[in-house]
Formats: sequence, C-alpha cells, structure tokens
Amino acid sequence: MSSFWSGWIIVLTVATIIGLFWLLFGNRTRPNTEEKTTGHVYDGIEEYDNPLPAWWLYMFVISMVFAIGYLVIFPGLGNFKGVIGWTQVGQWEKENEKLDAKFDVLLKKYAAMPVEELAKDEKARRSGQRLFASYCATCHGSDAGGNTGFPNLRDQDWLYGGSPDRIAETITKGRKGAMPAWKGIMTDQQINDVATWLAATDPAQKTAAGAQTFATYCAACHGADAKGNLMLGAPNLTDNIWLYGGGIGDIKTTLLYGRNGQMPAHENILTPEKIHLLTAYVYGLSTNPQ
Repeated sequence: MSSFWSGWIIVLTVATIIGLFWLLFGNRTRPNTEEKTTGHVYDGIEEYDNPLPAWWLYMFVISMVFAIGYLVIFPGLGNFKGVIGWTQVGQWEKENEKLDAKFDVLLKKYAAMPVEELAKDEKARRSGQRLFASYCATCHGSDAGGNTGFPNLRDQDWLYGGSPDRIAETITKGRKGAMPAWKGIMTDQQINDVATWLAATDPAQKTAAGAQTFATYCAACHGADAKGNLMLGAPNLTDNIWLYGGGIGDIKTTLLYGRNGQMPAHENILTPEKIHLLTAYVYGLSTNPQ
C-alpha cells in the first residue's frame, strides 16, 4: 500500500474514533428533575430527554478503548503492522506447523506401510479421504466419480495405469493428455466413419470404412484392437467408458478439435508422506469399493 493511502486510512480511522468520543460525551446530559422530552412523538409516544444509563455508556467507552488497544497491537492503521507484528500469513503458518507436528508421527507410520495394506486400513482411508477432499475433489468430485474431462477413480479404467507406482507417479508428476485434432487431415466422411464405428455397440453396425480409417489414423496410439496404451495415456475405446462422452457427436468433436486434459503435479504441494497416503486412498477406491 502506498504511503498516501496508508496515511489516508490512518487519518480516517483516528478521526472516526475521536469523533465517536466527542459524540458520546458531547451529547451527554444530566438527569432531568423535570420530565422534559425531545419533542419527538411516535404514534403518541414521547421520547424523554434523558442520558444513557451508566452501564450503557461504560460499554461504549470499553469498546472504544478496546478498539484503540487493538489498533496498537494488531495491524489496522494503514501500513502500521502493530507492535507484535502479527499477520494472517504468519498465523496460518504457525497453525500449519502445529498440525504438521501433530500428524508427523502418524504420517511416518503410514509411510512405512505398503500401499496395498494402507488402502485397507480404515483410519488411513479417512485421513486419505480428507486429503482427497482438499486437493482432488474439485476436479474428480467428492465421491471421486469424475466428470466430463476428469476421470472416474472408482472403476478399473485407468489412462496411465492403476498400480500403486503409477498412481503415485501421476499424483507426483502430473499428466498431460494430448489427443491431436484431425480437422483438415481426415475428411468429414472419414471422421463420421470413425465416430460411427467407435460409437456402435452392435458389431454389425461397425463398417469396414470406419475400421480402415481407424487403422490408418488412430491405431498407432490406441492400438489395432482399440484397447488403448497406458504408456501414452491413450484410452481404451472398447469398454464404453468415455472421458469426454461416447455419443457420435462427442466423438466427432474429439476427432475434429482434439483434447488436451491436464492433471497438475503435486510434488511441490504435498509431502512424500501425504502423496503415499493419498495414493493408497485412490488405489483403494477401485480395489476396495465402499
């Protein structure tokens, strides 16, 4: 904050407090021996011109003194940081340090357990669920059921593999999908043929033209059998599980414009112990369905 605006805030704040003191004591009157009124009448009810009760006045004074003390100790007057130098960031860091110290022993215990064993531990699952809710649920949903463009983590369908090592690698390093756009490379007829061939659930509906076009343009990544490639992150196209929709229109959109999904890396966000615990939770979602 610039010195001008800092000074402006200080002046306004101090002036307001002084003005309130003046208003409170400058308008204080002594008890009337006569029953004088202010002259205001509300539905036949008159307002007496009496001072505030003493306890009420003292409450106002106490609140103002408290406000002055607060502004001396804590930040509130422009750039003045208060005599103790308190900040929200500092408070947050201290609380995090306390929590980390509290759970460090528990996390180290979990870190020594294999993922397969940890995934079956109920207490560990609850801790992993809290991590998931904080770092993963925004994209994958609170139930890990996924959404359009974000994989369902509760089934057995994995773009990059569902083993503990592959899940840990995904969480740590992140993933970046790259489905190329075929607009201008495939003809409209070829795109329609492939989309129809992929969307068809009845083998009799799968045309030779669609199969030929798939073999020419798609098999290099998705395999000749269209069952995908975990190393490339190319999905299985035969199991009726679709990340961006399995209707003909959805598939055409994918073919025409491509897809570029991204899973962010968490290696600079989570400690190795937390990644291990989160890996166990995600691994357990598909191997130990609740």
